[in-house]
Amino acid sequence: MSGVLSAPYVLEYAYRRSTGPILGRFLAALRDGRIEGARLPDGRVMVPPAEYDPASGEAVRELVEVGQAGVVTTWSWVMTPRPRHPLSRPFAWALIRLDGADTALLHCVDGGEPARMKTGMRVRVRWQSERKGAISDIACFEPEADGARP
Repeated sequence: MSGVLSAPYVLEYAYRRSTGPILGRFLAALRDGRIEGARLPDGRVMVPPAEYDPASGEAVRELVEVGQAGVVTTWSWVMTPRPRHPLSRPFAWALIRLDGADTALLHCVDGGEPARMKTGMRVRVRWQSERKGAISDIACFEPEADGARP
């Protein structure tokens, strides 16, 4: 045979997943302007919550509210955002350990320029004006020191 065979193919996941009681409550809290984490059997608080403790496999039974500010534990600068990124201007992806949490949440920081970003800096959540119960209800985090948008 002398030609290349090809066929169209669309990759898709044609199903819906329920969020369950833990993630459902986490998303409902986001819609209401709060952030909740899972209290694990050893007392640590994991944000975002999971249905089971990753260390012991025990079911999570309690969610607790955590702060809306925290510390950047690590970050990476995005100079040229892609169309589906949360911000259309340069920003940082960062792991943020919120006050009252023992794990870090991955989200974006609207830092303005890389020189403003530092591991250990404090950031605060900026909420979307209209929320629907999704992680995107957090528009981004911004540096807490001046609170001004870059």
